[in-house]
Amino acid sequence: MFQMEIVIWVVNAVVVAAAVAYLFYQQRQYRQLQDELVELKRYQRHTVEYDLVLKAMKLTIWHIDLPTMTISFDTDYRDRMDNVDIVKGTPVDSVIAMMPAPYGELVRKSLDDLVTGRVDETRQQYKMCHPQNGRTYWGKLFATVERRDLNGQPLSVVGTSMRIDKQKATEQALIDARNKAEESDRLKSAFLANMSHEIRTPLNAIVGFSDVLPMAQSDEEREELVNLIKQNNAHLLRLFDDIVNMAKIEAGDSKIDLTTFRLDDLFSEIADTFGQQASEKGLTLQVHQDGDEMTVTTDRNRLRKILTHYMDNALKFTETGGVTMGATRKDGLLRIWVKDTGKGIPSEYCDGRLFERFVKVDDFVAGTGLGLSICRSLAQSMGGRVGVESAVGHGSCFWVELASEN
Repeated sequence: MFQMEIVIWVVNAVVVAAAVAYLFYQQRQYRQLQDELVELKRYQRHTVEYDLVLKAMKLTIWHIDLPTMTISFDTDYRDRMDNVDIVKGTPVDSVIAMMPAPYGELVRKSLDDLVTGRVDETRQQYKMCHPQNGRTYWGKLFATVERRDLNGQPLSVVGTSMRIDKQKATEQALIDARNKAEESDRLKSAFLANMSHEIRTPLNAIVGFSDVLPMAQSDEEREELVNLIKQNNAHLLRLFDDIVNMAKIEAGDSKIDLTTFRLDDLFSEIADTFGQQASEKGLTLQVHQDGDEMTVTTDRNRLRKILTHYMDNALKFTETGGVTMGATRKDGLLRIWVKDTGKGIPSEYCDGRLFERFVKVDDFVAGTGLGLSICRSLAQSMGGRVGVESAVGHGSCFWVELASEN
């Protein structure tokens, strides 16, 4: 009987022990499950945060398998839709081939420095050319070694890329602004140096001839001195007029006063203004146009200033023959021109260079080099353009072209 009780007690003890062991086992499994759940949630949260970072930075992730030298792009959050679509397993050389020189070689060298251990990480800007549409865009990559073998040799490279078109555009805008500021400083220095000389010359003549005038011995001598004073007065007034016009242009004086008027009336005004000057040099002054009552709608005052500059230059550089003003309408455009029989202009100045500021063909002829630049600015403000046709020894033809509906 006693032995039976011992057996029962042992069995019960075993059962209790098994139950306790099972309870501990279940509790451990539950804790393990909880730990796995926590880890899963942490991983999911990490993945979400990872994606948010990629989206915020507008990055794409890629891997390079070094044994096969192939590249595979993962998640792509770049903000432009014209990115080159890289298929998984594409050879690295094929991708580099899409980068125009010298960017392809720069990227290749950066990757080589990384793989050979010369650097731990690499950054490189590059330009990519789309193989389908030929468009190019700017990118920037950052890469490092991802995995190595037992000998420490790299097996794969992981990297990120992002578009930097806006950054490059901003950089170029800053460079252009800097160049423009430097050019502006240079032009201002040239302007001051040129003006001091140009203004001093007629002023010295006016003061000098005025001092000599009372000592003139005859009426002819007195008249010649008066004419010289008048000529230098006119030259000085033109200088100040150029300065005022340039100041208005620099200040953004873009108000256009549109009126409709007849060109022959404008030509008559200009001919009356320069008639005496042409006569004194023995030059003819003619007007030619397709129709006697040709009209135009534009800013009359600005067009008059352009033609006045053209006429003044034509008479200045013409010694024999004459000057002709004219207008021709063709294909919805009205070209108004001033043609002379002067010494002409070298061909290298006829491509627009002559209309730059302070450009002079002959430095020994008085003038600021601003007149033609002012003409171009005035024409552009009216929606037109200017130009010149000339050859050395065959005269010149300066023109301004405006849109015309008639």
